[in-house]
Amino acid sequence: MLKSTSLAALLAVTLVLPATADTIRVGMSGGYFPFTFVRQDTLQGFEVDLMNALAERTGDTVEFSTMSFSGLIGALEAGRIDTIANQITVTPDRAAKFAFSQPYVYDGAQVVVKAGNETEISGVDSLRGRTVAVNLGSNFEQLLRDLPFADEIDIKTYESNIEQDTALGRVDAFVMDRVSSAQVIKESPLPLALAGPPFSEIQNALPFRNDPEGQALRDRLDAALTEMKTDGTLRAISEKWLDLDVTAPAG
Repeated sequence: MLKSTSLAALLAVTLVLPATADTIRVGMSGGYFPFTFVRQDTLQGFEVDLMNALAERTGDTVEFSTMSFSGLIGALEAGRIDTIANQITVTPDRAAKFAFSQPYVYDGAQVVVKAGNETEISGVDSLRGRTVAVNLGSNFEQLLRDLPFADEIDIKTYESNIEQDTALGRVDAFVMDRVSSAQVIKESPLPLALAGPPFSEIQNALPFRNDPEGQALRDRLDAALTEMKTDGTLRAISEKWLDLDVTAPAG
């Protein structure tokens, strides 16, 4: 009788134990304040907190890998990482190639200029005849090329120093997302300013390889992301790093 009872108890415990935890390999640049950056040798930011919170809910562990932003998509395609947490915007081309989670940041593209030039360059329509910098591998280059006057813009791609070269007048402006732009201006010692309102709404999400394994991981993290939206965890992470909630569509 004792043997039977012990076996039943063991089976009951086995049934309630979670599946063996997976290690989710997450790629990020570590250089996109305030979403992913290194300070005092510690990787931190909005998306570091996001991935840690998701893994806590799914029972997985997270292994962060930092690399140049332009190399992240290739690393995902090659299977060296499982997803990217670096404000990856959902575009038609990317949606055809990857399995995306639901969006967790709703944002807009923003023009930034050297402080004092925001009256001369007052937004995206003022970029005709200008030299404009974007981060290499980002979707902002394509956003500019899709403008009806794109052939009048000299687009430069950068791995780094995009803010410095704008402040020093080596380029006329740069374009990145609205939220990051505002935070960069707030933190930077360089004289920078927003130029006009945001343009072209963007939605950022987690991409996964579009195969059964990638889709299964997407579905697991997506369910946890829904929970975080519902219980306010995602909003709290946004307010911690950005002082505002960018986790839901405007209006």
